Amino acid sequence: MTDLAYLPATEALRLFRSRELSPVELMTAVIERAETVEPRVNALSERTFEEALLQAKQAEDAYRDGSARPLEGIPVAAKDEQPIAGRIASDGSLAFADHIADVTHPVIERLLAAGGIVHARTTTPEFCCAGFTHSKLWGITRNPWNLDYSPGGSSGGSGAALASGTATLATGSDIGGSIRLPAANTGTVGYKPPYGRVPAMAPFNLDHYCHDGSMARTVADCALMQNVIAGPHPHDVVSLRPAVRIPERLGDVTGLRVAYAPNLGDWPIEPEIAANTKAVADALREAGAIVEEVEVGLRRADVFAAVFIHFGAIFGPMVTRVAAEHGDLLNPYALDFAARAEKAMGQSGAFLTGLEMEAAIYRPIGELLDRYDALICPTTGAPGLRAGEEYIDTTFSVNGVELDNYLEYALTPVFNIASRCPVLNVPSGRAAGGVPTGVQIVGRSYDDATVFDVGAAVERVRPWAFRPETL
Repeated sequence: MTDLAYLPATEALRLFRSRELSPVELMTAVIERAETVEPRVNALSERTFEEALLQAKQAEDAYRDGSARPLEGIPVAAKDEQPIAGRIASDGSLAFADHIADVTHPVIERLLAAGGIVHARTTTPEFCCAGFTHSKLWGITRNPWNLDYSPGGSSGGSGAALASGTATLATGSDIGGSIRLPAANTGTVGYKPPYGRVPAMAPFNLDHYCHDGSMARTVADCALMQNVIAGPHPHDVVSLRPAVRIPERLGDVTGLRVAYAPNLGDWPIEPEIAANTKAVADALREAGAIVEEVEVGLRRADVFAAVFIHFGAIFGPMVTRVAAEHGDLLNPYALDFAARAEKAMGQSGAFLTGLEMEAAIYRPIGELLDRYDALICPTTGAPGLRAGEEYIDTTFSVNGVELDNYLEYALTPVFNIASRCPVLNVPSGRAAGGVPTGVQIVGRSYDDATVFDVGAAVERVRPWAFRPETL
């Protein structure tokens, strides 16, 4: 049953159609796995297992009578940030512990309409404002590969659920790396689609840093889910027409020109991350791509200055508003995030200055992508963050460099600034302690298919393990 819990969605659907496997059998395996590992991992904020088993039986009937939909019977874990009407919508905060949603997120709507079964929802940090996952409301979520580590954040529960076999697919959202960081830390695949490709909810649909996307254990599964959730939505003015579909046949990179950036500028990079990123570049050469090492030349300080100005305009005020009324209930990291964002916006004209900085940051990336079909670089400079640590009053160093803010270990926010670029995280290897590492595959603006081709080629040449040996 444990092996069945790690079955890829694409393979499960094939077996459902041939009647070699029942959706009830798969759901039972996933539930049994959750009951075994959840006391140690704590990735699920809500479980609806009895309802899910009933829906799995209905899915079994749909395969029998020929009415099965694209994701019929697949267990999907939904990030708790994405509301479901009639369910708790807490944003990971004690301040909203009893709040009930009156709307359903467009991503969840589409997964349910396609026959996916949301059997569980996944933990996040409070207000999704951290690169790790723990909160006063839900406690500490741990990395299935090494329980001393966090799975990352803010979609940490989704990454941990996939890695621990308690979901087949999972949803995520990304405002500074919140899909890609947990994907890198848990050895899974995570996709930040280009801005507008996947519909979102107001007001954050109007924030070009914000992206909802798919998480999975394989590139094909991630593409399968992306094809279900993409496309225009009547409630989201920025959702793009027409819907773009990722091809089913992926992985041909023969002659593709790929820029290999060991760093995006002056980020400190641990040697094992650097070695794993180089191994991915070598794998792409083996797959037939033309891979050339490049320098991007960004300054980390400029990137994070622009990021916190942006957060100070939209995201930070939302947290500050809650803190003003419920500050004693909030986690220290949420209060610290709000203070940093507010400070960044303290000067007159800060938002305009931030936009000017963002334009300068994108320029070298755009010039590279004018010459190359895709860019690869590390997702993080270090393997992961310790579980339960706030990273406020403690020193955080990467490869001997002390950082002003632990978030600076991430190379992800660059591509929230370059928000129209699709970015796929795929596993690059493992680090000391067994924690996985990842690479970002960055495409030209709105060129979704190429990053999936590159990801599938890496997966073929350097296949990764799905299941942590020690869990």
